[in-house]
Amino acid sequence: MYFLKLGTIGFGGPVALVGYMHRDLVENRKWISEEEYKQGLALAQLAPGPLAAQLGIYIGFVHYRILGATLVGFAFVLPSFIMVLLLGIVYQAYGGLSWIQAIFYGVGAAVIGIIALSSYKLTLKSIGKFNLESFKSKWLLWLFFIFTVIITYITEQEQVLLFIAAGLLYMFIKAPAKWWNTKTVNSIVLFQFAFWNHESTLLVKIAVFFGKAGAFVFGSGLAIVPFLHAGVVTENHWLTEQQFLDSVAVAMITPGPVVITVGFIGYLVAGFLGALTAALATFLPCYLFTIALAPYFKKIAENKSVKAFVEGITAAVIGALVGSVIVIAKRNIIDIPTILIAIATIFSLLYIKKIQEPYIILIAAVLGVIIKIAIV
Repeated sequence: MYFLKLGTIGFGGPVALVGYMHRDLVENRKWISEEEYKQGLALAQLAPGPLAAQLGIYIGFVHYRILGATLVGFAFVLPSFIMVLLLGIVYQAYGGLSWIQAIFYGVGAAVIGIIALSSYKLTLKSIGKFNLESFKSKWLLWLFFIFTVIITYITEQEQVLLFIAAGLLYMFIKAPAKWWNTKTVNSIVLFQFAFWNHESTLLVKIAVFFGKAGAFVFGSGLAIVPFLHAGVVTENHWLTEQQFLDSVAVAMITPGPVVITVGFIGYLVAGFLGALTAALATFLPCYLFTIALAPYFKKIAENKSVKAFVEGITAAVIGALVGSVIVIAKRNIIDIPTILIAIATIFSLLYIKKIQEPYIILIAAVLGVIIKIAIV
C-alpha cells in the first residue's frame, strides 16, 4: 500500500523518490534499517535500470524476498503506467488538434531544457567536475564520454556494444578480473548479436528493444533517453521527433519512475499490448538483476572489477545522453520562443530550489498556448 501511494503521488524524479523512501521507511516507520537502505541504494546505482524502482524492489526483497520484491515492483509502477496509458489514449485521439499541438510546442522546449540540465548534473556526479584536475585524474572516463557524445551525434543511434566495450576496457585497465579473457569478450559479443537480431512480429520487436534499454541503462531515469530516441525515432521510425518529445514530457508530468514513458511510447506504437509489452520488458531486467544480486551484494559491492566496469559503462552512457540531447535540440529548438523556454527552464531548475519539473512542464504548456494564439 505504501508503494502504491508513492507511485501515485510521488513527483520529483528518482532523487526525490529515493529521498521519500528514506524519510518514510527508515526514519518514520522504521521498517528497514539505515544499513539496509544504504545497501539497496548502492545496489540500485551499481546495476542497470531505473534507480527508484530498483531501490523499491530491493526494500521489498529485504524481509519478504521474491514475493515482497514482486509486490513492491508492481505497486510502484502500476499507478504511473495507468496514467500514461490514459494520456496515450487522449493524445492519440486528439493529438492532431491545434490546442494539443500548442501545448506540446512549449512543453517540448521545456523537456529539452530539463534533460540538458539532467545530463550536466549526471556528468558532474558520475565522472567529475569540468576542471583540469578531473581531466587529468579521470582522463579515460572523459575520453569515453567525449567519444560517445560524438558517435551518438553523428550516427543518431544507440551503441550498446560501445557501452559494453567502454566498461570492459576500463575494467581491464583499472582492475582486471580473473575471469577476463578473449573467450569472455567473444561470448558477450555473440550474446549481444543474438539478442539484437531475434525480431519478428511488432510486439517481439518492442519486447527486444525495450528489454535492451532496461538492461543497459545505468544512472538516472533520463539516461534511457538516447536509447529510446535512437530506436524509436531513428531506426524503427515508430514515432516522429515531436511525438518522442511529447512522450518524455508525459513522463515528467506523471508521478512515479520517469522511465514509465515507455508505456506511453508502447501505446502509440501498438496500442494496449504495446504499452504492456514495453513496460514489462523495460522493468524486467532491473527486477531480475535486483533479486539475483541482493543475496550476494556485499561481496559484489567490494569487487573492484565490477566497480570499474560500471564506471566505464556509465561514462559512455552519459556521453550518449549528452549527444542525444544535442540531436533532439537541433531538431526541436526551432525559433526564439523555444530557445527562451529551454533557457528559462534550465535557470529555473538551477536557481529556484523548490520548483519541480511537473510545474515547469505545466507553465511551458500555458506559454505554448499563449505564443501560438499570439502568432495566429
